[in-house]
Formats: sequence, C-alpha cells, structure tokens
Amino acid sequence: MEDFVRVAATEDIPPGERLLVEVEGIRIAVFNLDGDYYAIEDMCTHDGGPLVEGEILEGGQVQCPRHGARFDIRTGEALTMPAFEPTLSYAVQVENGDIYVEQPF
Repeated sequence: MEDFVRVAATEDIPPGERLLVEVEGIRIAVFNLDGDYYAIEDMCTHDGGPLVEGEILEGGQVQCPRHGARFDIRTGEALTMPAFEPTLSYAVQVENGDIYVEQPF
C-alpha cells in the first residue's frame, strides 16, 4: 500500500457519518456508507463549498450546504446543478481496522 496513507480508524467514522482529513494539503471527505468507505475531495465544483458539511442523502449522495448541488459519494460525480463537474474521488482500502486513502498526486 505504498500509494496509500492511513487517515483514520474504522471506529472513527460510524455508519452514515463522515470525517474530514488532509492528505498532502488536499482536504478529503471520507464517508462510511453502511460499512463501505469512500473518499472524495472536500470541494463542491460549483463554488468550493465544503462537502463534508453537507447532508448525506439516500442513494449515497451528499448535498453541498451552500447551493444544494449533489454529488455521488462513491464516484464524485456531480448529480445536480449548479455543479456540472465532478469532484475528485480517491481509492480507499481498509486493513486491520485502519482506513487508507490513495495519495493525491
């Protein structure tokens, strides 16, 4: 796992919750969707809003708290206006109770 960095323990992010981490100066939101972990850049592509502060919705979506754009937590895909561009997503691995996120390059 040389291209991954440990960001948290699984117990740090209960199901349905999220955690803001910083990897190499990049703010990343790590989400726990029913025991599966996903990581996306913590930035709405519409105006830079903090997605980690958004509401987690049904279907694995997060809604930006500023203007309501929705993103797929699993892929970073922009799902609704006013966002058109996806936010970056990062691979996640879980090993021995630790969460690792792909290092941004």
